[in-house]
Amino acid sequence: MYMREQLKTIKTMTGEMDIPRSYLKCRNRECRFSELPLDNILGIDTLPHRMTRKFMMEVAFYGQNQSSFKDGSDMIKRTMDIEISKETVRNVTESIGYQIFEADEMKAQHTLENMDEIEVSTCPRRSTLYVMIDGATVNTRVQDENGSTWRENKTVMVFRDKDMVRRKNGDHIIVKKEYMPLIGTAEEFKKFVLDAAVRFGYGNVENVVIIADGATWIRNLCNEIFPDGMQILDLYHLKENIFGYAKFLYKDDPTKYMPWAEGVIDKIESGHVDSALAMIPELMIKLPASVVNLRTYIENNRDKINYKEYKASGFFVGSGAIESAQKVIVQRRLKQAGMRWSVKGAQCMLSLRAKHASGLWEKEKNIFCA
Repeated sequence: MYMREQLKTIKTMTGEMDIPRSYLKCRNRECRFSELPLDNILGIDTLPHRMTRKFMMEVAFYGQNQSSFKDGSDMIKRTMDIEISKETVRNVTESIGYQIFEADEMKAQHTLENMDEIEVSTCPRRSTLYVMIDGATVNTRVQDENGSTWRENKTVMVFRDKDMVRRKNGDHIIVKKEYMPLIGTAEEFKKFVLDAAVRFGYGNVENVVIIADGATWIRNLCNEIFPDGMQILDLYHLKENIFGYAKFLYKDDPTKYMPWAEGVIDKIESGHVDSALAMIPELMIKLPASVVNLRTYIENNRDKINYKEYKASGFFVGSGAIESAQKVIVQRRLKQAGMRWSVKGAQCMLSLRAKHASGLWEKEKNIFCA
């Protein structure tokens, strides 16, 4: 066998041009590869962009991993000495991202439709399943009914207490976790939350702990799919809202708002919620949009702020892990200066970055290349 090149004439918008095409020539007349184009022999003639599936996954990796599609193109050139335009990197990345998203959506829909068949153990493992939910906005090219181009990406993070390693300084490293992001409604997001939880043992664990920021949509979603779960208001969000209210109340005077805020927090953490509520004055003025009605906020989440009991049981009370994930999955790639996305393009990118952050990239590559 030997290779030869032959010019092939193709038509373009500006006329005709000749491009070289490699052919595999076999001296054996009975050889089935005789005079076939190399791309046909390699099985890539019917694939988009004339790439093998494995190479498409490599392109998609750099497309989601680098800070831009151009940087992805440059990294492919630097590491593999292959020139691919930034537009091709974008097209391949979004194509694979959408296929992965569609597969995830299909699995999640199946889980939701068969929710009644989830096996619930009569002797669950002495383990805790954590479900953390948070939202982060992405700037798109499409305006909503209010004229805003920002869309909320909802992300769920699931892990178990046995998936953590404790450091000497008391911090924890989560060695196994999974993220699922969605730019969509809470109703659409519900199936992804349930599906992720089932994969991590929902129905076969002793405790299910949901940690979130107190948003109504999260509370309603979890009441529906985790009726037996323990919902905890993220302590850091609570503190943030208390300090925001205190600054407004005392006109940003740290000598007044600092001790007041710390006093309210101390009473809540020690289990004296009524005493904390008694410290909050009834304001008869309209609060700025950035300041929560603290009294209403605490009363609405009263059953989710028993931190003294939670800590005694060894449960997490903060959602720092999901906050960090939003920075990794969303902000580092999708929220750089001047970036705007199509909703579909943003979802494709989020799905890919979530797989990478979850340590599932190789698994997805094996499925895609099979």
